[in-house]
Amino acid sequence: MVDKATGSGGWRGWRAATRAALYGVDGTGGFYRRPEGPAGHFRTSVHASPLFAGAVARLLCRVDEALGRPSSLDFVDMAAGRGELVTAVLAALPADVAARTRAYAVEIADRPVGLARRIEWLSEPPRRLTGLLFANEWLDNVPVEVAEVDSAGVPRLVLVRDSGVERLGERVSGAEAEWLARWWPTADEEGLRAEIGLPRDTAWASAVSCVEAGLAVAVDYAHSADARPPFGTLTGFREGRETAPVPDGSCDITSHVALDACAEAGAIAARSAARAPADARLLTQRAALRALGVTGGRPPLSLASTDPSAYVRALAGAGEAAELLAPGGLGDFGWLFQPVGIPHPLDQPPQTG
Repeated sequence: MVDKATGSGGWRGWRAATRAALYGVDGTGGFYRRPEGPAGHFRTSVHASPLFAGAVARLLCRVDEALGRPSSLDFVDMAAGRGELVTAVLAALPADVAARTRAYAVEIADRPVGLARRIEWLSEPPRRLTGLLFANEWLDNVPVEVAEVDSAGVPRLVLVRDSGVERLGERVSGAEAEWLARWWPTADEEGLRAEIGLPRDTAWASAVSCVEAGLAVAVDYAHSADARPPFGTLTGFREGRETAPVPDGSCDITSHVALDACAEAGAIAARSAARAPADARLLTQRAALRALGVTGGRPPLSLASTDPSAYVRALAGAGEAAELLAPGGLGDFGWLFQPVGIPHPLDQPPQTG
């Protein structure tokens, strides 16, 4: 429920409030600058199993094949946390591919101690890259405005204080209203909510424009135009538990991503740069990881008698795969594949040798 009392002072839209809470002000403070990093508060697919990084490494190999095995291959890990994914991907690559790979970690936090020197630590992706840009749970933390339908059936911006108390503000207008009409039209029923994903479209288009040839992939909590949640998805996470979204810097603030809108924005960005985008493809994580060799199948029971250690390892791997593929969990994440100048890498055969 929105507190419609006028209040005084401290009111701002959810986009500004989230930006300050997550990323701080003037380069200081903010939830994402804490020393424990995101892994201290929530578990992503990267932390769930090394099978995830192995699948990303195989995807990079398919991009490499589609590019004709260039002398230099880029891998960009967007929202890199503490560099867990990029480190694991490099370790999982075949030696010849690893030797040609230039690795970048993009993150606002300071470079973690002990990260391999070969990994470049950047605050923004390189402007020209050939290879794979991989954004795992990045777009859900690009701050957005929240809209709510008032008693007259009019969508209005939701304003919030640092305490999390809300009230309705001005009517949604301009480009934000156009985005709502195109991607998340609300009925005139009071209390219906939507997150206005325009800043995410812009952020994704900017990322795709960095890819001269290769593939951009966004992996996130997602929904599509035919199944938008009627009351939005804005929420918080603290120490592994979901909590109320309070924009005081004490918790993560996130909302699901309209990946279909991002896909259109990315295609427009690639075309405007005179590049040749292939059709974007949206898959569940379950489908994407299966296409990259993560099956979740249990090992044959006969292995337990012939090689008990191998059976135990395979059984553990099957359990980890099941978590990555699980309906109602990580398996329902959305994967947006946006090829630029190459065929869809999932249509390429796995690399051999």
